[in-house]
Amino acid sequence: MTNIHSEKILILDFGSQYTQLIARRVREANVYSEIHPFDMSADDIKAFGPKAIILSGGPESVTIESDIRAPEIVFQMNIPVLGICYGMQTMAAQLGGMVEPSSLREFGYAQVRARGHTTLLKDIQDESNSEGHGLLDVWMSHG
Repeated sequence: MTNIHSEKILILDFGSQYTQLIARRVREANVYSEIHPFDMSADDIKAFGPKAIILSGGPESVTIESDIRAPEIVFQMNIPVLGICYGMQTMAAQLGGMVEPSSLREFGYAQVRARGHTTLLKDIQDESNSEGHGLLDVWMSHG
């Protein structure tokens, strides 16, 4: 029998109202997950031993000065990291990307295409475009 705790996902919570739903979806895929606060210590993250980390959304924005960031160890563990909403913003900012504010509010259906070659999204697509690139249908809500 397989130990469900051998391959576990750590969800770092930045205050999103959807964090529990994210954990439920991970568990519905028969993967063990736990939710912990975003400021979990580096030692505790290492001791947890995640196979991947999800950074949740939250009410913050990296365009506003704040100390609310992912622990640096998250990006040093050589494991997959998925950022959702604020989680993606902080990941981009902490890894040298630029996040800019927008005056437009966006809410609704969108399609995204992962650029570059990654095994994380290999063979995951809802459809493909005329150039053969895989597209994912997503729901966005920001502003």
